[in-house]
This record gives sequence, structure tokens and C-alpha cells, in this order.
Amino acid sequence: MKLSDVREADFAASVLAVPPLARRADGMIDRAANARIVRHVEAGGVTTLLYAGNANLAHAPVSEYAALLDMLEELAGPDTWMIPAIGPDYGRMIDQAAILATRRFPTATILPATAPFDQAGVEEGVLRAAEAAGRPLMLYLRSAQPLRPEQIGRLHRRGAICGVKYAVEATPLTADPFLTALLGHFPAARMVSGMGERPALTHMRDFGLAGFTSGCVVIAPALSQAMLHAARAGDWAQAEALRALFAPLEDARERMGFIRTLHDAVTIAGIADTGRLLPLVSPLTPAERATITPLVNTLLQATA
Repeated sequence: MKLSDVREADFAASVLAVPPLARRADGMIDRAANARIVRHVEAGGVTTLLYAGNANLAHAPVSEYAALLDMLEELAGPDTWMIPAIGPDYGRMIDQAAILATRRFPTATILPATAPFDQAGVEEGVLRAAEAAGRPLMLYLRSAQPLRPEQIGRLHRRGAICGVKYAVEATPLTADPFLTALLGHFPAARMVSGMGERPALTHMRDFGLAGFTSGCVVIAPALSQAMLHAARAGDWAQAEALRALFAPLEDARERMGFIRTLHDAVTIAGIADTGRLLPLVSPLTPAERATITPLVNTLLQATA
């Protein structure tokens, strides 16, 4: 596992894959299945894996967190950057940060707050979590409510955060006043688009973000990585052509649920049996699985 401090170059070097977490029928983490997912992603040239939303960690018990960290560290290749998540509520965040402090991960992502909060309280919570973890964290922004741009800049200057996964929706994407303001306080080179392939090119081309996160990269890692390389090289036509290959499955994920659809899609693709989903998220119905099966197969065929 890559252990160096988080550098700006890390955000542009690889798509940040956000895989599901495979579990056995009894709900326990399936090490062998997760190893297959990691090897598949690495074989496609992707060297960053972020275990957060798609891994359904918001509903995972804190009691298994130490074992999860041990597994991720053991499964990572020597050049693979593993990023676990902490949170979303403050209690989980602090308990998990204390466990993280005993491990070697360079950073972790703070999942978005879902419990009651205010902006001053979130800023203090991020500071305390970074102190408890003993390292800077990656902030996952899903809305403009938890923190103001100047607060994010202040957290960065104080060494509490080292990156931002930006997933705030804007209409149109090309006119995002919050992102524009944020870039006045936080470096674009440490920020990635956080909503998959669909908005990634707009965020990279129009706002200068370094890269993007993706769930569907787990299905076709080489294609997603090629899209990143094309965008970084300014070949927007090629990047758009590659982005379009992911659109049908991403559209299905939006309709049927991002976590549950990707979880089952990895199984359908034959990459690994992801097994049981923890509540409060349910598996796809047979009809829903039938709907996404041809979409998964089409994406797989595009990699051949």
C-alpha cells in the first residue's frame, strides 16, 4: 500500500475508484471477493480505491472497522492508495478516527453529515477528527450546507484536510457559484469531481479539477482511466466518447439507487460475488437486475 503523504499529483494520477464492499451471506466481510475486486481494478491501471458510499460504510458497524482497515491494507498493491472513510455522524467519526490513528493510511474520507449540524459545528468536528486520526482528511462535499468555502480553506491551512471530493449538484454544471467560490479558497489540484463520469469532464475542463471518482470504474477500470488520461491531455472529444460508454449504467444507477445498483452490477459482471447488502439499503429486485444486465455486458464488451 502506498504510504507517502498525500501530494497534489496523487489526485491526477488515477481515477479514484469507489467500489462496493463484498460480504458473505451472513453479512460478514468477504476477504476473497474483495481481493478479486481490488485485483480487477488494479489490472485496469487504477491505483486509488476509496471505500466510502458505495461500500455502504455509513451503515457498517464500528465493531468491524479495525478488521476492515486491516483487510484493505493487506489487499492493496505496493503502489495502490487505499482511502477508507469515517463518519458520517460525529460519534462514529471520532471512534473510527481513533482506530485509524493506529494504522498507516495516509488519509481517510469524511462522509457527509446526515445528523443535525451547523457550519461552525462541522468545522470543529472536522478539526477534532483530523486530530484524533493524526493525519489530514479528505472532505466529501455533497451539498453546500455543511461548510462555507472560507471554512474549507481554513481547514486546509490548519492541516485538517488534504483534498476535496466535490459532489454538489448544480444546474447547469457550467455555472456553479459554490464551486467557483470554493476555488478561491482551496486548490483545484487537490479537488476531484465526486459524482462519477457524467459531470467529470465539465468539472475538469471548466473548473480545473484534477480528476474524478467513479463507481462504474470497478466494471471497466481501463476505460475510465483512459478517459482521465484523455481529459488530462486536453483531448476532450476522446474523453467524451469514453464518458458516453458509462452513461447508460450511470443513468440506471441514478434511477434505481447508486449503491445497490453498483453492488449487484459487480456480481453480474463476474468480477466478484458482492453478496449481501447491509440494511438500510436493499438489493435489486429480479426485474431490476434484468434491466441492468445488458448495460453491464455492453460496458464489459467495450473493454474487449
